[in-house]
Amino acid sequence: MRGNAVEVFAAFLKLGLTSFGGPIAHLGYFREELVVRRRWLDDHAYVDLVALCQFLPGPTSSQVGFALGMMRAGWLGAFAAFLAFTLPSALILLAFALAAPAIGGPVGTGALHGLKIVAVAIVAQAVWGMAGNLCPDRERAAIAVAAVILLAFAPGGLGMLAAIALGAMAGLALGRGEARPTGGHVAVPVSRWMAVGVLVVFFALLVLLPLLAGQSPALAVVDRFYRAGALVFGGGHVVLPLLDAEVVQGGWVTHDAFLAGYGAAQAVPGPLFTFAAYLGAILAPGPNGVTGAGLALLAIFLPGFLVLVGVLPFWDRFRSGAAARSLMRGANAAVVGVLGAALYSPVFTSAVAGPRDFALALAGFVALTVGKAPPWLVVVLSAAGGVGLMLLG
Repeated sequence: MRGNAVEVFAAFLKLGLTSFGGPIAHLGYFREELVVRRRWLDDHAYVDLVALCQFLPGPTSSQVGFALGMMRAGWLGAFAAFLAFTLPSALILLAFALAAPAIGGPVGTGALHGLKIVAVAIVAQAVWGMAGNLCPDRERAAIAVAAVILLAFAPGGLGMLAAIALGAMAGLALGRGEARPTGGHVAVPVSRWMAVGVLVVFFALLVLLPLLAGQSPALAVVDRFYRAGALVFGGGHVVLPLLDAEVVQGGWVTHDAFLAGYGAAQAVPGPLFTFAAYLGAILAPGPNGVTGAGLALLAIFLPGFLVLVGVLPFWDRFRSGAAARSLMRGANAAVVGVLGAALYSPVFTSAVAGPRDFALALAGFVALTVGKAPPWLVVVLSAAGGVGLMLLG
């Protein structure tokens, strides 16, 4: 049964205000609200859609939401789902970015320091969990380690891209994927001609934006955030090293401000990609503020949505092939290495200045992995711990 964009917006606004815990938790919230309670689709179709979005680059939960909105109410429904799920956390992080310069004194400075430290715990948890899921054998563990070694000698965006590409090639050479029949069809109305056109736009922007970036500051912002969004495989946390390479190493944002915002992003509901709104608001020189936040936010989400629409008509045939599965296994293993390298630099080296900082980071990691504490609670407690460390001197 078809719905309308207003219904979709209301459903996803509720999810945008209450969906804490990261992409995997978001998918659970979506299933409970839209499959179990509202019955927009059945479990089989939902699992098929999730499999598609996990295979693609981009923010998995936002891609699933975009597709669910499209299935329910067409293109208007897709955009309604995106806006409603994204705006709450984006507005909170924008407000934090605008207020951060006014935060001072031992309490404010300590809280910001605690946010940098909690980023260590959260990224370490992501590496730990992803390594267990994506590197369960010696071959894929070796790919992850090779990615770390490569980035030790070739840090930055090109090194990350090379690590993922070489990981994919290694996965294909190892040939551990198995062909299997598909289980259902993702029923989203996109023709093959439209899909091909959208894929052309996706790759054209990836090639042309770097060539046009020098013509205006706004295009430079769009270029860097679009490239980061286009190369994210394996989960939202992987955007951290990509954004660091684009805006921190590019001299637009300081390490301290970057990590403080990343820590704050863990305490809000909704997609982690809204971290881009915070970064866009504090860019130097500019555009920044509300304009920079809007440009960064749209640019980082756009490639994931373009590639999603572009592969929909071809997905059932492609995902059943052994070669495709082998490529993605190798690429995902390399992604673990990319995130592991980022855990050391810039996350650990920029946040941990001594044994007290390390103890607070370790306590946060244990709370997340062993205590199963919600990320927002660990963020709040780490900010309080940072204040305590500052007062102790």
